[in-house]
This record gives sequence, structure tokens and C-alpha cells, in this order.
Amino acid sequence: MQLEAITWQRMAERLAGHLDDSEKDGEKDSEKDGGKDEAGPEGRWRRVGIDGAPAARTGVLAAELADALRLRGRSVLVVAAEGFLRPASLRFEFGREDVDSYLDGWYDTAALWREVFGPTDPGGTGRVLPDLWDPATDRATRSPYAELPAGGVLVVHGPLLLGHWFPFDLSIHIGLSPGALARRTEESARWTLPAFARYEAETGPADRADALVRADDPRHPAWTGLRPGRTD
Repeated sequence: MQLEAITWQRMAERLAGHLDDSEKDGEKDSEKDGGKDEAGPEGRWRRVGIDGAPAARTGVLAAELADALRLRGRSVLVVAAEGFLRPASLRFEFGREDVDSYLDGWYDTAALWREVFGPTDPGGTGRVLPDLWDPATDRATRSPYAELPAGGVLVVHGPLLLGHWFPFDLSIHIGLSPGALARRTEESARWTLPAFARYEAETGPADRADALVRADDPRHPAWTGLRPGRTD
């Protein structure tokens, strides 16, 4: 596997350019097929997933990508998976450090489907709930819905995203070596390390993603680039 050294900003610019280029290609194909409709490339939402453990700081690339897209005149909404944690009574039902629960029960995937992905399906409303639950207060956030115009880009980032068949148009996995993951994970969260080892082994996010980023040193990331044939 060949990796190219790159900055986060340059990576975001490349991703934003890919989204623009793929949309233009889709518009040309739509015109060849006899015209445009509401589900055509210019009228649908693009959905990007940035996957990685908390130590990978997926929010950094998400913010850079949002900035790059806005400079291109695109509407963007960034959603953190951490805003869709389930209540503590459910997360800690089998203990505060249960690996199985962390993998399968900490994140409210049903709410993500309903409140984030459903509204950005073809024919959706574009009314996306940016977060649902505040783990610090263990209460609903009561955030208002955000209106993402048709043609806008939804960027979802956080851990364990590539094991739920979320409908991403473009997916990026930020991976860390086991040693770097252990070093960069807070002491109180190191019990999650076996969960991420299982996620790597059982889900294979590095192979599923359209692009793989290695970020053992966050100051000097490297990536595969967008793999040919993996994106539209």
C-alpha cells in the first residue's frame, strides 16, 4: 500500500474537488439520459463519512473539508457521531467498560438513520438534527433542526461508522497503528482499545473506505488518495 504525505488542508481540498468533479460528471450523464430531475446530481445531497477512533480526531478533517466546500460555494452540515450517544442507562447497562456494549450499543444508529440520513435521502426534507444527546449532562440536547439545501454536503464523523451500512457517497478512514492508538487514547478510555481492535478485524474499515489516512503523527498525515473505482 502506497501512502502519500499530505497536509489536512490539502487533503480536504482534494476531497472537495472530487465531490465537485463527480457531481459535474453526474450532471453530464443525466443530460445524456434526457434531462434532470429532483433526484439528479444537482438536486441531491452528498454524504461523506470520516471514520476513526476518538484519538484520530476525525473532527479536524471534517472541519477542514467543510471550509474547503464552503469556499466552493457549497452548503455544508457537519454532524459528530458523539452527538448521538445513547443514554447512560443504556450505555452502561452491562458495566461502564463493556467492550460489546461499546461496539454495538453506545451509539444510537437508529436515530442517525432517522434524523440524519433519512432527511438526505432522495426526496427527503433536508431537515437534519445535528445532535440528539449530551453525554455530559445525560440529557437531550434539544438542538433545533438544521436546514441543508438540496445539493448540500453532509459530513458525518466519528468512530465505528463503517460497520452500519450508512449510505455514504464518500468515506474516509483515519487509522492509527495499535501503538499510536494506545498512546493517544486517554487513560480513562483505554478500555476501548480491544473494541477498536475488533472493529479493525471484523469490519475492515481500511479496506471499506474510499480513502485511507494514516495519522500516527497528526502533524504529518499520509493517505492513499481516492482509490480508483471506489467512488462515483
